[in-house]
Amino acid sequence: MTLMRKTVAKWHLLALMVLAGPTLLLAERIVIKGSDTLGAKLIPILAEEFKAAYPDVSFEIAAEGSTTGIAAIINGNADIGMSSRNISDREKAEAKRRGVDIEQLVIAYDGVAVIVNEANPVAELSRRQLEQIFSGQVTDWSAVGGDPGRISVYIRNTASGTNSDFKQFIMRRRDYSRNAQVLAGNEQIAAEVGDNKRGIGYVGLVYSESEGVKAIAVDGQLPKVFTSLESDYPLSRPTYLYVRADAQGALAEFLDFAMSRMGQTIVAREGFVAAK
Repeated sequence: MTLMRKTVAKWHLLALMVLAGPTLLLAERIVIKGSDTLGAKLIPILAEEFKAAYPDVSFEIAAEGSTTGIAAIINGNADIGMSSRNISDREKAEAKRRGVDIEQLVIAYDGVAVIVNEANPVAELSRRQLEQIFSGQVTDWSAVGGDPGRISVYIRNTASGTNSDFKQFIMRRRDYSRNAQVLAGNEQIAAEVGDNKRGIGYVGLVYSESEGVKAIAVDGQLPKVFTSLESDYPLSRPTYLYVRADAQGALAEFLDFAMSRMGQTIVAREGFVAAK
């Protein structure tokens, strides 16, 4: 069964059917775990829109990091694993060992934005400068054109796909600074940087306009220009939903909805780039 078999016309029809009364679907619960980038806002909004057509379907959503989502699919503890990074060879091997056939859907495209406090005069950094800052090689803003003062670095935890993506994009596999402050989610990093004039961190694109922060250009490119798949922004990436290949019932219906024109319109409305 293909996960994208439903037509756009079907979802226009469902929207009309909601006005007349609830559609027929046995009550089911869909468990979704993984990426904070997807799970904090986008997936809950898609779930609520889906429930307008299927009110008897319930959702349990836990946004605790991409690694937890992929592990939950392999272990059978979730119906959908959200991830802002690609599944690793080690995870593929573990799924094969357990006899689990996993299917990957690109739900949206995102950018990793580097943010600083809005009072910081620095507006642009190169990838090399970011590597030096996040590795702890450069520790004072004056070394990169800012006002004198010790740099406060904020990063995501190791379960985060954004953590591993930023490490791949910027760090050239170098370790983060031992003085970096590790936080659980995008909102926490944005809040800390917004309260600290010397702070710097990275977040999903949706969080780059949080109160008190500003996104800086990376190698001359602002994340705000990431409005299509052809963008030159160096920190752009796909985001994924992982499911077992035998998805059916309400789960298959929800995946079809997420990939439909209606679902992808919601993706774009919430600050991501639509996958199709």
